Amino acid sequence: MSVFVCGSLHYDVVVDAPHLPRLDETVAGAAVNYIMGGKGGNQAVAAARMGARTAFAGRIGDDPSGAALLKGLMDAGVETGQVQRDSGASGMSVAIVEPDGGYGAVIVSAANLNVDPGLIDMPADANVVLLQNEVPEAVNLAVALKGRSIGASVVLNAAPARPMGPELLGVIDILVVNRVEAADLLAITEANLDPLAAAQALTKLGPRSVIVTLGGGGLVLHDGGTAVHHPGHRVVVVSTHGAGDAFLGALAAAHSRGEGLAEAARFGQAAAALHVSTPIAQRDAITRQKADALMAQPSIR
Repeated sequence: MSVFVCGSLHYDVVVDAPHLPRLDETVAGAAVNYIMGGKGGNQAVAAARMGARTAFAGRIGDDPSGAALLKGLMDAGVETGQVQRDSGASGMSVAIVEPDGGYGAVIVSAANLNVDPGLIDMPADANVVLLQNEVPEAVNLAVALKGRSIGASVVLNAAPARPMGPELLGVIDILVVNRVEAADLLAITEANLDPLAAAQALTKLGPRSVIVTLGGGGLVLHDGGTAVHHPGHRVVVVSTHGAGDAFLGALAAAHSRGEGLAEAARFGQAAAALHVSTPIAQRDAITRQKADALMAQPSIR
């Protein structure tokens, strides 16, 4: 059994700053990290670190950033035979992290917009397919259908939020969104969002199950007809950058090895808690064993 991830790769520049700059304001940063990113790449790395055999399909440019992104996947143990090459630039992003761990980011998709679904082959042993919204919807639909054809569970992280056709939503088994994305998909304001009601409403769009993540507040899982709130772990936050990707990669890894969705979500929460409480430069040391140990602790919000 394995996890197959199709999605984006971005070379991330992550800056620590006292606050997000206002229009026309220059802010002095405290530190900078250059890391592999993109929701697809991050989720693939997270799944591999959590013990799943993981393969990735995406596209990089013909530049040093692309070479670094490919190396990042390989160093994490991700199979990279389906990483396509583009003659242009690789995707990149700039993120600014505030002292409380919150952040804002800008992405440049570049090569990610040129992923060719016709070149993507679904591994025969894939039982979880993980998708995001940083590649074109046509790519997600094609890969989802290939996953469905072999009986794999298809997970869509609808981030960033964008209008999606019923054909795609109808082949999604598990939809994962945060509060902002849930509100956007339901065409309501975030202030008016009830996570329990939102999870139920989102299942009416097509997905069998829905997870609405709530940051430190845990998550809401709608599976099997009922919506249930799962509290989050109590940790000291260093940076929330990439937390959702850590959650999704771990969830996919646990689901791939046979865990039910509720238990897989709990494992994802533990991995995400470790992620946000670990300095960026040390996150490659996060393991399945550490996530299992955190799950065993009763201290939750």
